[in-house]
Amino acid sequence: MPQLLSLSLSTNGTLLAPLALELRKAGIQSINLSLDALDSDLYRQITGGSLDDFLDGFRSALSAGFHQIKLNCVLLRGINERELRPLVRFAAEHQVPIRFIELMPLTLLSEQKNDLFLSAHEALKILGGEENLSPDLGFLGGHGPARYFRDRTSGAVVGLIGAMTTSDFCSSCNKLRLTADGKLRPCLGRHGEIDLRHELREGGGQTESLLREAVAQKPKDHEFSVGYEPSRPMTALGG
Repeated sequence: MPQLLSLSLSTNGTLLAPLALELRKAGIQSINLSLDALDSDLYRQITGGSLDDFLDGFRSALSAGFHQIKLNCVLLRGINERELRPLVRFAAEHQVPIRFIELMPLTLLSEQKNDLFLSAHEALKILGGEENLSPDLGFLGGHGPARYFRDRTSGAVVGLIGAMTTSDFCSSCNKLRLTADGKLRPCLGRHGEIDLRHELREGGGQTESLLREAVAQKPKDHEFSVGYEPSRPMTALGG
């Protein structure tokens, strides 16, 4: 696809180790890896998975030669605040950027939507505030809404993604999301999907028109702040 500018994969990385090189050969240019804690017990508490499996996948991704690898951490009040600084040090050690993401209403468990919310601004304070994190306007982190900083303590690139508290969060978004079950989703924070898998299995003659339809349906903003209720969790959507 000569007109494709960017093809990225978001994953928790726990099954990545044997697949990383093949994914790179298949054309994946960059990869986003979820890492919410470096403490193995806390990692299992948050994700249900194994930190060792993640680390195996992470090392394989580093060896595979992706153009860019980014770490993503969801901010969870009362759970992983103490992990933020170790995560930044880990990112600096491996020379990859890390982004801290506000918890979005993408869980089916209603009790997790409010009590666990920790804002990007609070994360900034935890990491030393503006005295330690200076804007890094020269870092090209992709086409997403993250605002990037340079951590003076470690040298790491730190991104903050304020999906819930940033008024112009959607203004620069030009992404389409392809779910693991083949649905094309114009916006993570709105309902509406296009079944691309069925079309491809039927021969793919209308694939381009479906892609154009998805672009045409992309809204100007999400609905997270107006009582959005997900129809399925983030684990089913990917990212």
